[in-house]
Amino acid sequence: MRNTAKITTAVLAAGALTFGLTACGSDKDSASSDTSGPLIVAASPVPHAEILTYVKDNLAKTEGLDLEVREFTDYVTPNTATEDGSVGANYFQNQPYLDDFNKKNGTNIVPVVTVHLEPLGLYSHKVKSADALKSGATIAVPNDSVNEARALKLLDANGIITLKDGVGNEATPSDIAKNPKNLKFKELEAAQTPRSLDDVDAAVINGNYAIEADLNPAKDALVLESAKDNPYGNFLAVKKGNEDDPRVKKLAKLLTSPEVKKFIESKYAGSVIPSF
Repeated sequence: MRNTAKITTAVLAAGALTFGLTACGSDKDSASSDTSGPLIVAASPVPHAEILTYVKDNLAKTEGLDLEVREFTDYVTPNTATEDGSVGANYFQNQPYLDDFNKKNGTNIVPVVTVHLEPLGLYSHKVKSADALKSGATIAVPNDSVNEARALKLLDANGIITLKDGVGNEATPSDIAKNPKNLKFKELEAAQTPRSLDDVDAAVINGNYAIEADLNPAKDALVLESAKDNPYGNFLAVKKGNEDDPRVKKLAKLLTSPEVKKFIESKYAGSVIPSF
């Protein structure tokens, strides 16, 4: 995490963790070891929990799956709850983020099946195009290492900045080789970026948070990630060793069914893209 939002991030994460432990603690054993009980899945509210709720309400019964969906608004608690067994699985993240999280936290979370992509986008309340950004403009970016690098790569791909050759998933503004407009960057906790739009010239916002803020990535983004060869697909994940849980296998099958594909395409109209 970057120092600019360390306190905010810590408070949010701690608050969510408290909620998670309070809500899930009594179910720890059933979530992690009793495969006859409900499969409890931690998820971001949009679109992950919405997709899971569709599965629960329309498809789970036919597969004999007892599914419980628990929503979290941060990017930390779903993994810590999955690791400690408070929930049986989570659905909110991509591979670069998970690799970074496992490395930094000593967790053993693994992907099961990739479901969808939420394209990252650049948004603004002040300009109508990326070209209209003025010299010295301020752009808000997520402050977690993977999403910040992803945001900078989006700007690089659209000619707004140029990153140094070979930068990876921990790129920061210090890795910018060329910055023609002398842009400034405000590093914020990812969930805060939509709220910053009135205070900055533009913000790079994760797809789920954009949708929650009533932004339509397909229509409102000044520039948007391409879905082609994109490594940031979101997946169902479990603690290593739980991949063969029959409940997890049933959910993986349902999440990649024709019915879910149709649901994603019709509900999100290009703002969320099926990855199967």
